[in-house]
Amino acid sequence: MRVTANADICVGAGQCVLAAPTVFDQSEKDGRVQVITADVTDEHAEAVRTAADWCPSGAVVLLSR
Repeated sequence: MRVTANADICVGAGQCVLAAPTVFDQSEKDGRVQVITADVTDEHAEAVRTAADWCPSGAVVLLSR
């Protein structure tokens, strides 16, 4: 699985970082989402799905390979 995030629609809630801190971070400048690792391993797949579910703006998008 791959994950992307649209920082333009991100509201900086930080739910993605709470759910998957090894995959997401927040910009120190504006608090918007940053993807640390776009290629998600099986180990982190469930956490990334949770991050997408929890994202209030829909900025986190999962892509199949």
